[in-house]
Amino acid sequence: MIGRLRGLVAEVGEEDALIDVVGVGYVVRCGARTLSRLPAIGDEALLHVETQWSEQTGVTLYGFLSRDERRAYLALRAIQGVGPKAALSVLDVLPPGELAAAAAREDKAAVARAQGVGPKLAQRIVTELKGKPLSELSASGFHPTPLAAAEPAKASVAGEAVAALMGLGVAEPAARRVVEQAVVRLGEDAEPPAVIKAALQELGR
Repeated sequence: MIGRLRGLVAEVGEEDALIDVVGVGYVVRCGARTLSRLPAIGDEALLHVETQWSEQTGVTLYGFLSRDERRAYLALRAIQGVGPKAALSVLDVLPPGELAAAAAREDKAAVARAQGVGPKLAQRIVTELKGKPLSELSASGFHPTPLAAAEPAKASVAGEAVAALMGLGVAEPAARRVVEQAVVRLGEDAEPPAVIKAALQELGR
């Protein structure tokens, strides 16, 4: 699963951005607020990513400029009736700190300003988010550093590379095969971008 991307901003569209990581272009879905705050085309960007898989659309990457935004997105998605588009819309009008404050005072009107969020859904959102930590400063029950280190980076390299290839339209069996070959060739210490590049070369053979 891809959790973070660092690369050059290649394109910015209405709903997504294309991030070039060592020659591999990742299409990342973002909210309007995130897209407006991305660096200029050609400059480097760092996006915190939530990876979603479905049989209908395959791999979809959702990008955020901070861990807090990604955490708030996940909290919103856990609420019944809140899909990816609605969650991004809420964060467009209420950054994590403001969303937590709105939930604390049960201000459903503030949440209902988000496109596609009606009064009933806004009420459900403030009710379920009330008291929940949506930022690292308030997340006394969260431990970001241990969680990030819970799975060794080496163990996730192959999975990240496979997800990247699938995002480019490569079938999963083929993606796993060439990634395994790339890891054998480069060694287990190889970084994901190098593995992805080598796997693409294997596909071209």
